[in-house]
Amino acid sequence: MAVNLPSSSLLLPLISLFLIFITITGQHFTIPESTIEEIQQAFAENNLTSTQLVDFYINQIKTLNPLLHSIIEVNPDARDQAKNADEEKRENQGRRNLGDLHGIPVLLKDTIGTRDKLNTSAGSYALVGSVVARDANVVEKLRKAGAVIMGKASLSEWYKFRSLSRVPNGWCARAGQGVNPYLATGDPCGSSSGSAISVAANMVAVSLGSETHSSIICPSDHNSVVGLKPTVGLTSRAGVIPVAPSLDTIGPVARTVSDAVRVLDVIVGFDPRDYEATQRAAKFIPAGGYKQFLNPNGLKGKRLGIVRNPFLKSLNESIFPIFEHHLNTLRERGAAVVDNLEIANISTISGHLLIS
Repeated sequence: MAVNLPSSSLLLPLISLFLIFITITGQHFTIPESTIEEIQQAFAENNLTSTQLVDFYINQIKTLNPLLHSIIEVNPDARDQAKNADEEKRENQGRRNLGDLHGIPVLLKDTIGTRDKLNTSAGSYALVGSVVARDANVVEKLRKAGAVIMGKASLSEWYKFRSLSRVPNGWCARAGQGVNPYLATGDPCGSSSGSAISVAANMVAVSLGSETHSSIICPSDHNSVVGLKPTVGLTSRAGVIPVAPSLDTIGPVARTVSDAVRVLDVIVGFDPRDYEATQRAAKFIPAGGYKQFLNPNGLKGKRLGIVRNPFLKSLNESIFPIFEHHLNTLRERGAAVVDNLEIANISTISGHLLIS
């Protein structure tokens, strides 16, 4: 799929300019960069509806996806789901909790199965037409929480197992080459590239990715969003195309830590379809969920280890001042930073993980 991209220095300003012109404004509320909490507050104050929110994201996708190639399919039922959410809100009139993600659009990596009209294809034409008979467990939990399933995000095809060296990160046959919205010539990383790109470019509120080895955290890092890789077993892999059962996990990609945690609270938990992993991990889920730990003073007294070798060896020198600045921020927030930790046999460990 060929596309003529503007230069990397022009891409983000163009996206920003587009956002300015199509922002939905109601009573001083604007959608771009809004958090889940801010969106829900706008719902509560009748300054925004889920249908308006979905329409905004659909317009974003129509304009930006031809540049960024981060979304494979938009759910044809997304607007109907949003309308249903709005109707439920009108009928409820605050009598009960409608769900922690009620009316919030969520994008799914194209390896997470949905029982609707969306394909689950790992970005490959080989699986076009594969509409699964049952939602993945994480999708069941999203629907129960009231989320709108927005569509399927692109990825490195087959988790990049189509080719480990000859196909670039973020490429799949169905969407083309995923593009970092901040640097068109940069590496979007993978394999959950579309999940991160779409959130970064305000094409969706939050998304789900999957990780075997850095497939959530790497694209999140490269596209300047927040990716949360849960411990294996906190989230069920049932209904998700597998790679390695001992390593696979499903997690949120969002613009803020708070948003990522709010989604995590919804998707964690025991699942008999992924019995061994979730049974082992479920006992560690805190009563009351993870939102209780969203404390602005939460770093005080915490000891944080910094392992520089070998992870910083390949970084561009321009990144080091920023890295050191963030370490200073951690210290200012009260954390005890233990720098230059060494991990025994790290080169051996890294070698084993290269194909994951």
